[in-house]
Amino acid sequence: MGELAAGVLEVIRRIPPGRVLTYGDVAALTGGDATARDVGQVLLRHGEAEEVPWWRVLRADGTPPPHLLERQLGLLRAEGTPLAPSGAAVDLHAARWAASGRGQDAQPSLFD
Repeated sequence: MGELAAGVLEVIRRIPPGRVLTYGDVAALTGGDATARDVGQVLLRHGEAEEVPWWRVLRADGTPPPHLLERQLGLLRAEGTPLAPSGAAVDLHAARWAASGRGQDAQPSLFD
């Protein structure tokens, strides 16, 4: 596993239950030249094998990818993650982890 993948997985392991980050948030917290697409590729290759809470990473609009929609939302519901009124997305304002610097509990980076 490369340095980029290890960094992405470390950020994702720190996301607490009931909170989420977007692919872009994870890329920003990983540092370097990581992109949202890189985060998706790392999760595709290593997410379940490395036992990271992959379901806590969403698209920028708070939705899971279509092929994971029901599975991912089910795991998030089980953790008590706030969903949008439609039930098909996460309420990012309420659920985005503070480490991203966004969301209702935003604060300086928890990684400092």
